[in-house]
This record gives sequence, structure tokens and C-alpha cells, in this order.
Amino acid sequence: MAVGRTRSVAMLGLDGALVEIEADIAAGLPQFALIGLPDAALAQAKDRVRAAATNAGLPLSHHRITVGLSPASLPKHGSGFDLGIALAALAADDAVPAESLDRVVHIGELGLDGRVRPVAGVLPAVAAARRAGVGTVMVPAANAHEASLVPGVRVVGVASLREAAIWHGAQLDPEPVDPVLGAPSEERGAPEGDLAEIIGNDDAIDAMVVAAAGGHHVFLLGPPGAGKTMLASRLPTILPPLDGEAALEVASLRSLAGLPVGATLDDRPPFEQPHHTASAVSLIGGGSGVIRPGAAARASRGVLFLDEAPEFAAVALDALRQPLESGTITIHRAKAVAQFPGAFQLVLAANPCPCGQWGAKDADCSCTPFARRRYLARLSGPLLDRVDIQLHITRVTAGQLALATERGGRLDSATARERVIAARARAAERLHGTPWRINSEVPGVWFRSDSIRLPASATAPIDRALERGAITMRGYDRILRVAWTLADLDEASRPGIDHVGRALYFRRAI
Repeated sequence: MAVGRTRSVAMLGLDGALVEIEADIAAGLPQFALIGLPDAALAQAKDRVRAAATNAGLPLSHHRITVGLSPASLPKHGSGFDLGIALAALAADDAVPAESLDRVVHIGELGLDGRVRPVAGVLPAVAAARRAGVGTVMVPAANAHEASLVPGVRVVGVASLREAAIWHGAQLDPEPVDPVLGAPSEERGAPEGDLAEIIGNDDAIDAMVVAAAGGHHVFLLGPPGAGKTMLASRLPTILPPLDGEAALEVASLRSLAGLPVGATLDDRPPFEQPHHTASAVSLIGGGSGVIRPGAAARASRGVLFLDEAPEFAAVALDALRQPLESGTITIHRAKAVAQFPGAFQLVLAANPCPCGQWGAKDADCSCTPFARRRYLARLSGPLLDRVDIQLHITRVTAGQLALATERGGRLDSATARERVIAARARAAERLHGTPWRINSEVPGVWFRSDSIRLPASATAPIDRALERGAITMRGYDRILRVAWTLADLDEASRPGIDHVGRALYFRRAI
């Protein structure tokens, strides 16, 4: 008997590695051995595979079956190897042509009745197979639409193990089965809400446009009802549409998290709003077995909104500091290190005190000065220092409402998006030949280099603030980034003192 071989994909973060599945049948007592660092779910594949093969009309050999997963040192998780293990074992028993299996990557879980069940993470797994040069991938029928989003790969969707064996050339009569259905695909419609719906707080609207144009993080401080949530939820509506690569990345993260993926790539930036009771693992990612992306990773290329930010656990908030700097989320485990993209825009929203009324003109605050300081101190200084725009917003008054109604012509999302796209194009032209494309990615040392350094007359406001200790050196550089974004929005060749002054104003929430 020959050794049956095929391939599957082991996921580690958003990256995947090809795994060779080898099956050997030898004389001896009936036994099914699975080797190659399988986790608990994968170790149970031997029982699923034997029952599925029997019920599909393809009983496995009663001799000793040994299945090896190579490379043996790579940890392997989940039930997505079932289909490959079953077909490799059948090829070793000459029930399926071995030459056909070797050209195809197989992903799928087997039910005890022989049907192929959908699994999470098919989209990034198929993308990893394509990067490795694989031309054909066999997946569960319920995951076929998702796998087809990866260009340049032939996707074969199968409903049962018997159908997969027939496709590979086994001489069997087809037996139609009802495929196992996955979660319904999600077709997201038009963005909800428009920037024009926000009345008053013109400075906050300008700040959100600046944040979108430069990819800057935002902290909004204000009493309940001031419009913090409305402002944050409108930010994705003014961000540029995702290009093909970014849309595929966003869909891959959703697939890996077990969330529905539509039949077409969605070019809308994602928006994630975890509850303030979220743990550090749910926010950043992790978990036992397969390392799943958290809310921050799912918000990559879009917006992560933390409402009532001081109510989040300190360990969860501080876990954001590393991805805010690097744009990458790294999760360390004993046997592996997983990485997810973390290029999200963070929007923090907070009340000024526990009761929320501090500074409000229409209500009295019952909190002591110590209680106010302790409440906002839950947001650590190092975290806030990484946030470019920090703005205090107030409730809309009756006068502002009447003035906005009379004036009309408020900035809408479509117009703001055009301004944002034009500003990003100017920044990309200036940054041509560098690894950066938007101002928030540029290190401060580049803005302070001789070739692009602003004159002392322009940086006078932040020079004085740095001298007084009102801002840190990191804050100094972040103000420069915002100033360049303001200049891009104003179609100026470089920031002037007014741009630097406005950027400094956008950093004085507390």
C-alpha cells in the first residue's frame, strides 16, 4: 500500500502555512493514530473521519492507519483538517486516485454522516494557499462563496466526503445530500447616518474630518448628550473606500472570527464598538486553541470606538498602546506568536466625571474634584499621549440649534469624503518614495528633518508648550502630524502658524 498525500492550511493569526497530510496503512491491529502536534479538536478527527467515511460509503481500512501532519513542529488547531485526513487515508487504501489529491488543498470539517461542514477562517486560508502557489482548493459548499473572493484560485465546493472522492476520480455513484448550511452571508447596505445630521459643535466636525484625512486617533470628552457617539459613528462614512487588498484583509479577519462574509468584497471601512465590559482578550485577540482576532483587529482599516472609555479595564486599555504605535497586534503563546493587522483609528469617548455633568451649563455636578481626577485617571497618560486629537465638546444650545437651522448647508458625508480623499492624495504625493501614505504613519523625526522642517516662526506655539512641559516630545510630533493634515485639507504646500495653532487646540481636551 502506498502513502496517501494531500495538503491543508494551518492558520496562525492572519497568516497560514501549508501542511502536508500523509496517511500510511500498515499491517497490525485496527488503530488510527494522528501525529504532528494536533490540538484537542484536531485529535478527535480520527473518530469523525472513520464515522464519516463509513456513512459516506467509503469505509476505511481495518489495518493500522497513521496520519502525519508536517511540519511536525508547527502547532495545528481546529477541525478544518478532517477532509484532507479522510482523503489521504482513502488514497493510501487506493480508494481515491493519489495523483489528484497532491495538487489540491483541502479544508473542511466532517460530520458523522459524511457531510462536509463549514469552518471559520476559510477566506484567509485560501489566500494563504494562493500565496504558496496552490491553484485549486476544495472547501465546504457553505464556504465556497467566501473562498471565491480570493482571485486566481479555482474553488471546488463539496457537500459530502463521497462527492469529494468522486471529484478526485473515485469510481462511485453520486448520492445527493443536503449541504450543511453556514451562517447567512451578510450584505451590508449603505452607511447609516450622515455627517450633515450633526448640529452644532463645528469644531468637533472639523476634528473628525481632520482625523479621517490624516488617519489620526481621537479622544472626545464631554457630558452625556453632547453627540460623542454620533460623531464617532459618522467617522467611517467619511473615510475613503477600501481598495481590493484592504477589503480582502477586512473580510479575512471577519472570516477568522467566525463572522458572516458576503458574496462580494465590501469596500466600507469597518466599525467596531465593543462594550466597556470587554476583556483584554476580546479587545485585542487570543483565546485557547485557535487564536481569534479581537475587536481591535476586526477594526483594522476602519474605526475602533470605545464609548465610556474610563469604564474599560485598565489592562484592556493599556493593551492598545502597542498596536497604536506599530499598527500590528502581536499575541504571544508558549509555542507560537500570532500577528494580526492593527491599523485602526481609535476613537475614545468619555464623560468629564462620574456623574457626567462637570462643565455642563444646564446641570450641576455632584462629584468632588478628587472623584473627577480619579475618574479620568483611568485613561493612562501613555495611552492619551498616543491620541493625536483630544477635544472637549459641549451640548448643543437652543441658540446653536436655531442658528444651524437658519444657516443650513451643513457639511455632509459625501462632501467631507471628497475632501478627505483629496487631502490623502496630497499627502501620498508628498510621501512618495517613503513607506508611509498618510500623515499619522509618519514618524516625527521625518517631520523634523532638514528637508521638511518648519521654520521656528511656524512652530512657536508648540515650542513654548514643550518648554513649559504642557506637551511631551511624542505630543509635539503628533501635533506636527495634525498640522500637516490641516495644511493638506487647506491645499497649502506646508503648515503655517495658524495650522500649528489649530493642531495644538485639537489636543487640549483635559
